[in-house]
Amino acid sequence: MLKRYTFLMFGIAAGVLFFNGCSSKKSPVSESISDYKDTKFTSAARHRSTMRCYTVLGRTYQPTYVKIGQTMTGISSWYGPNFHGKLTSNGERYNMHARTAAHKTWPMDTMVKVTNLQNGKSTVVRINDRGPFVKGRVIDCSYAAGKALGLDKMGIAKVRLEVVGFAGKTQSPQKIALQKATHTQEKVKLKDFGIQLGAFSHYAGAKATKKEYKEVLKNKKYRLEIKPSKSESGKKIYRVSLMGFDSEEAARDYRACQGLNGPIVRN
Repeated sequence: MLKRYTFLMFGIAAGVLFFNGCSSKKSPVSESISDYKDTKFTSAARHRSTMRCYTVLGRTYQPTYVKIGQTMTGISSWYGPNFHGKLTSNGERYNMHARTAAHKTWPMDTMVKVTNLQNGKSTVVRINDRGPFVKGRVIDCSYAAGKALGLDKMGIAKVRLEVVGFAGKTQSPQKIALQKATHTQEKVKLKDFGIQLGAFSHYAGAKATKKEYKEVLKNKKYRLEIKPSKSESGKKIYRVSLMGFDSEEAARDYRACQGLNGPIVRN
């Protein structure tokens, strides 16, 4: 059995620099895009938190976006009775009798076809947890899913993973094949990322900073926002952010291009 780990990392930083317009790189986007919304399994807020980078046993993992038909191979393990009823990364209670699984980087509620390459058995699972944090292992199946794959007898096995749906819903093999043939695979993608430009204890400071940036901001695609928040000590602060980036990658590219150093944020 593997010990479960669930880590959530938060960071607070501030930086205020002048900048001129500079085009950010745009991440490749498929024709059909699904933003994270509440599902019957996972809230949108929990989705966002589980897509932040996190560190386990000294190694940092960066959750990634996936598209229909995407594959991966590696070793599968399983976890069962010792974790039944305990919380998973998406906030659910682990049910060893449901066909779910843990993956280190794929989004919550991604539907994955798992095929045991050693005996030909397959099943479909829903990602609702993070792990397994063992070198070479790519997925940790629930007891029910593991049993369907023959892992209850084998322990571990080499498997092939294929993304077959999102939000707990699968797509037909015919639809998946058509999307792959026409390069229109549905892809889960977060939207409206931003760069924090400063954090202030007084609203006047935040307002002045917003005005300062507005005077030099030439790219009208992005917008400046002031949002009230709380510091780690519980004091009210006002955060100034440049919002409107389509992806975390685009926000990071723009930040590097402009010499900014504030953290990446998202609405």
